[in-house]
Amino acid sequence: MTRRPDLEEFHKQYEETVQKTLDERRELLDNYQMLDEDGYPTDRCVQIIKNWHWSDAKGWFDFIKEYWWAPDFGWQEVDEPHEYRKNRTVHRYYLSTGGWSGNETLMRAMEQNWTMWSVHWVQSRRGGHYIFEIEKSLEEN
Repeated sequence: MTRRPDLEEFHKQYEETVQKTLDERRELLDNYQMLDEDGYPTDRCVQIIKNWHWSDAKGWFDFIKEYWWAPDFGWQEVDEPHEYRKNRTVHRYYLSTGGWSGNETLMRAMEQNWTMWSVHWVQSRRGGHYIFEIEKSLEEN
């Protein structure tokens, strides 16, 4: 009869497996060319954004930021109070495409991920300005 591993050992193995999976996923993504020789997003990059799973909003925004042209100018993230939910905070993204067609391509890909767009989009303004937000969990507030 084999002895079942204790709960602590199980959690350790689980965490190691999850980290290995994340590392393998990152390596796989790194092996794909996400930008072409002129710095524009490739079809593969666009497909990944369109198909990103709804359960990983933070990862979606982090991925897009990696390929955003001039993030120092056109990408700002802040934690702010929610407009109408008292005692709640949101992580808000202020994105400006700067008129660069590569950023416009990323934005069109984001729009085509219907679930992510409909849950996190807050506002669009003329000139390529967008606001998105992720509501922080109660534990984070």
